[in-house]
Amino acid sequence: MRTKSVGKKKINIVTLGCSKNIYDSEVLMGQLEANGKQVVHEEKGDVVVINTCGFIDNAKEESINTILEYVDLKNQGVVEKVFVTGCLSERYKPDLIREIPDVDQYFGTRDLPILLKHLGADYKHELVGERLTTTPKHYAYLKISEGCDRPCSFCAIPLMRGGHISTPIEKLVIEAQKLAKKGVKELILIAQDLTFYGLDIYKKRALGELLQELIKVDGIEWIRLHYAFPTGFPEDVLDIIRTEPKICNYIDIPLQHINTELLKAMKRGTTFEKTNALLDKFREKVPDMAIRTTLIVGFPGETEERFEELKQWVRDQRFDRLGCFTYSHEENTTAYVLEDNIPDEVKQKRVEEIMEIQQQISWEKNQEKVGKIFKCIFDRKEGDYFVGRTEYDSPDVDNTVLVSAKDVYISIGEFANVKIISAEDYDLIGELV
Repeated sequence: MRTKSVGKKKINIVTLGCSKNIYDSEVLMGQLEANGKQVVHEEKGDVVVINTCGFIDNAKEESINTILEYVDLKNQGVVEKVFVTGCLSERYKPDLIREIPDVDQYFGTRDLPILLKHLGADYKHELVGERLTTTPKHYAYLKISEGCDRPCSFCAIPLMRGGHISTPIEKLVIEAQKLAKKGVKELILIAQDLTFYGLDIYKKRALGELLQELIKVDGIEWIRLHYAFPTGFPEDVLDIIRTEPKICNYIDIPLQHINTELLKAMKRGTTFEKTNALLDKFREKVPDMAIRTTLIVGFPGETEERFEELKQWVRDQRFDRLGCFTYSHEENTTAYVLEDNIPDEVKQKRVEEIMEIQQQISWEKNQEKVGKIFKCIFDRKEGDYFVGRTEYDSPDVDNTVLVSAKDVYISIGEFANVKIISAEDYDLIGELV
């Protein structure tokens, strides 16, 4: 009876968390549309599906608050049904059922066919690459694998996403071709770990081979790499980045820390020396590469001395882009047996210190761009400015290029050459060439 009750209803998909969740929501929406369902993304709907994040404390809190918000709307009669899927639901389903029983059904990260059944739809295996993108029409995420086999002691992702499963190259090429036909110009490759790609199905690291096939797709002009792992990085990828103009000179490689003892405790499989050698290799092979990294501060055992080592390393490496998070003590991870003995206020202070260093580095690097010309893609108009990005910038997390909209018009989703006339900490101000 449940599947019939949602037959003609508008289904609202609410997405929380990372780009992998965005991708999963888009696949769900594509399946629903193919089944003749009326589906919207974060708009009013009769039925709500919340795609949750369960990665760290703040994300879990946001997910729970969103669930409670829609359960309240259900109890008021504003929405008819509330379904919950995604990482939080995968990890904490029994607890959620007990604590928030008014949700109609909870689903895990790999329960798409079952979720569709409850929404009165069938899972269509033939929909290779079909999805409703929620990003601006000119860029899209391309998830090349699911899950993770890495043993990082602080990370709960394998508990929520399962083991690593690569998507075959031919399927990814078909998906890229369909996206290009819809007007997508920039592909952002995502996975829990790009560098592990292919080991399960091809018995070798095949990221380079995948890139060589994706660059052949007509209409795709930029391909960007997110979430590489430092251990076992396939060096042939660096040669492809250097020689292939479609591959952005950009890589997102979360390094987490630099102190060897902490890296060991984090089970990262690397050391101070190996990490620096890899970064040296990046810069030697691709001198023009922008390197984005992410750090964790406040991991158990991070003494003041070890934190000072991290700060000095950030100063020395001068990363183009950097994000920093406080350590989150996650149950059922191997680090959970360690004492989470660094106070939250100390963790937060350390984040602020790292980001203050990075802010100055970013300002200095941006000043070096003044007077130079860059190819930019424009994402939106905001106030009096068109907002774009260089190949060294990923959407939402990196720098932007601002061009005054008073005297020029730029089509959203189009490329243009921009001369930088001034620069701030995280923004470049330019004019069309």
